[in-house]
Formats: sequence, structure tokens, C-alpha cells
Amino acid sequence: MNPSTDFIPYARPCIGPEEEAAVLEVLRSGWLTTGKVAKAFEEEFAAFVGCPSALTVNSATSGLHLALEALGVGPGDKIVTSPYTFVATAAVARHLGAEVIFCDVAKEDYSIDPGRLEAILAKEKGIKAVIAIHIGGKPCQMDRLLALCAKAGIPLVEDSAHAFPSKLEEGYAGTLGDIGVYSFYANKTMTTGEGGMIVARDPKILKRMATMRSHGFDRDAWDRYTSTKPAWYYDVVEAGYKYNLPDLLAALGRAQLRKAPAFLAERQAIAGIYIEAFKHEEALVLPPSHPAHSWHLFALRLRPGALRIGRDEFIQALAGRGIGTSVHFIPLHTMKYWSERYHLHPGDFPEALAKFQASLSIPIWHGMPKESVERVVGAIRETCLENRART
Repeated sequence: MNPSTDFIPYARPCIGPEEEAAVLEVLRSGWLTTGKVAKAFEEEFAAFVGCPSALTVNSATSGLHLALEALGVGPGDKIVTSPYTFVATAAVARHLGAEVIFCDVAKEDYSIDPGRLEAILAKEKGIKAVIAIHIGGKPCQMDRLLALCAKAGIPLVEDSAHAFPSKLEEGYAGTLGDIGVYSFYANKTMTTGEGGMIVARDPKILKRMATMRSHGFDRDAWDRYTSTKPAWYYDVVEAGYKYNLPDLLAALGRAQLRKAPAFLAERQAIAGIYIEAFKHEEALVLPPSHPAHSWHLFALRLRPGALRIGRDEFIQALAGRGIGTSVHFIPLHTMKYWSERYHLHPGDFPEALAKFQASLSIPIWHGMPKESVERVVGAIRETCLENRART
């Protein structure tokens, strides 16, 4: 990549010789699916975040589905989450026949608003779980959310797809609630291409998820096929799913996990450059910061009325300068399925709508050359300057 001229994507994985060697070792081992490498990945990840154990899955979506199923969520139940998220956070409840109650995000950040959540918990009956999302890698207001859920006797699931390795004083994001689910999708802070990890406080919950992860089998394939004695027999104890992570991808994860602290430091450095560059730009609103921010996303907002162009035109202008961007997120309540099912209108969740209409995610990824960071800064400054509104 030529950082001076090539298109700069908003996200890009950082894969080196360590990952290549790890995958090659698995390819030559004769065992490609879930086995000893996935088990080692689970043990290493659990040690990293300070949990007794962890469970690999083939996606964070699968992890969230397993989490709600293990909590007993089913038809007639309700879960509460934010509309400002990727669709999987809410869709997994519908997969289990449960209904979704949306709670708007806080004014000061992109995460679920504790004040609004408190009102919902006081009013609604039949709520089986709350799913809080650490948007962009900034931790939610966990102390308030945990207190509200504890008072109501409702488990808190952390959608930590963006929040690794976000470490608060109390521990890593994802380990503070009842269940935490991480994503290792291709654009995340560490990647296995596709994949995820689950941690849980209750070992019985984790055991249930392990059973449901692999067709409801009472034994793993690794145990059945690697024994020196015939061990082909297994029983099916539940109607489970196919959510396991193969060793090929787990090998990537183990190599990436060792680099996680260095990856975080790179993202923090890039975020620091952006914050310094744009802190005096009146047309822009910086993303909320936090000491434990993992900076999976760096989402700028356009200040209303400051420019002659809107967010969409701003994105097009940056693309013309070779800068890739994305938008996180299109609120779920504005989408056909959710709006029709729950008779919702765009203005029903004003904070989520306002943030969506003004936000764009700019490039931030480990391995991003300094020249690329400087090009992004220059392109954004020029776009603001050229389109400043007349006063």
C-alpha cells in the first residue's frame, strides 16, 4: 500500500508472519475443525481477561444467541437493548421468539441511557435480559447499568463486539455483567476473519452454551476422534446449533491475542492524533473519550448548521480524496422489519436518530501508516474549510 496515494479504507486487518505460521501449522496437523487449538485459544483468552473459562464461537451473533438461550429467553419474554447497534443484537431475541424493547442512547455517548432504562424496567413486565452495547469501544455506564439490573433481578449481557481490550478499574468490558460476548470479525480490534468468544460468571451457563454450541452433543468431536481407543459413541442431549469455531480460525486468534496490547497502543495513538487535530474544529464533534476506550471506531459528528453540506455529502467529498468511511449505526427502529413489527417512527428515539444523521466513522486501524493518518486529517480539514456555512 502506498500511503500517499492509495485509497485508505476505514478498517483493515493487520496480519503478519506469526498468523501465517499459526494457520500453516494447523493445515499440516491433520485436524482443521474445533480441537486443541480452539481449546488453547479459550484458555489464553480467559487468562487475558481474568475469567475462569471462555468459549469460542463462529461469530458474536452466535454468542449472543447462545447467551439468551442459556438465560432461558423464549416466546413471550422480552429483552431490552438499544436501537443504535448492529442488527444481530436484537435479532437473536426474535430467533428465540422473544420481543424487543428499544431504549434510546444517552445524550453524552452512543450507549444505552441508564435513565431511560430505569423507566422501562419500572414499567414493563416480562423482561428476561438487558443487552448493553459498548459502541465503538467506549464502555457503557456499567456501574449504573449493573445496579439497575441487580435491583430488578434481570441479567445484564454485554455486547462487547467493539470493546476488546477495554479495561476498566473493575475489569475488562465483557466480564462485568452476567455474560459477555466478543467479536473477532475482520474489522475488529483483533480478528479471526469470522468468530467470537463468550465469557460468563456462572459456570453452569457456560456449560449450557458449550452444549448448545455443537448440536447438543454430550461430547466434543475432538474427544471422540483423537482417542487411542474406539470412542465413536455420543448422545444428543438438546436440539443444539452449529456455532463452533474451527482450529484454523482459532490459530489466527491466538496469534492476534498476543499482539492485542500493541494493537491497542496503536489505535490509542491514532485516536490521540485525531483528537488533537480536530479539537478546535467548530464543524466537528469529537467522539466521547474514556480511559478504557479500545477505539474500534473513531466516529466524528458534524455539528448541525456548521457546514453547507450534510453527512452524506461529507462522506462523498472524503471518498473523492481517497478516504474511506462508514456509518455506525443506522438505528434499527428506522429499518423496515423493526419499524413495522413494533409500529415505530424515526423520531421515537431522538438521540439515536440525531447521532446517526450526523456521524461518520473515519479510518483507524493498527498498522495504519503515519502518512495515511496525516492524509485523513488533511482531507477532513480541507472538506470542512471548503464547505463552511456562511454566518
